[in-house]
Amino acid sequence: MWIKICGLTTREAIDAAIDAGVDAIGFVIAPSKRQVTAQQAARLTDGIPISVLRVAVMQHPAQALVDEVLSVFKPDVLQTDHDDVAGLKLPTAQTLLSVVRAGKALPIPLPSRLLFEGPVSGTGETADWKRAAELATQTQLILAGGLTPSNVGEAIAKVRPFGVDVSSGVESSPGVKDSRRIGEFVAAVRKAALGLER
Repeated sequence: MWIKICGLTTREAIDAAIDAGVDAIGFVIAPSKRQVTAQQAARLTDGIPISVLRVAVMQHPAQALVDEVLSVFKPDVLQTDHDDVAGLKLPTAQTLLSVVRAGKALPIPLPSRLLFEGPVSGTGETADWKRAAELATQTQLILAGGLTPSNVGEAIAKVRPFGVDVSSGVESSPGVKDSRRIGEFVAAVRKAALGLER
């Protein structure tokens, strides 16, 4: 089960995520309580293991900001709404993670991997798990929106996603990550993933 912790702003939280064994860490380069600059994201991730993907999380970005992020931060993955992609010029080698939001029309064809979440990012609002479960049979679906250490097991059992993505669900207050909750979330995901294999 692929795991991403999103909205990271401190090295302490990044280290907690890496120690817990996550696959990816996300940096919000868009208006948010968790917003960082491309320069800050580059500094925060200096020296982290290459096995952990660094994700630049954007939403309706201008081309100039995308260019800055790609040249300064050099993320492994660029994440933005699927609606944004057609209007952006991206290097052919750049890995992209498209965000598909509940209630919006689906892209055709579906990307081979997508992130599915609610209408607005970072609110802690749970996505439509029933719709997500349908999509998870058609593509590698990463489930986001309102996940916490206490509900992620149920979400995984119902949706059977390729992966999960959490931000507000591992915070002690808005925008402030809690190292203990990060560990609890990852442990809950691993336990639920084992349940799927049985």
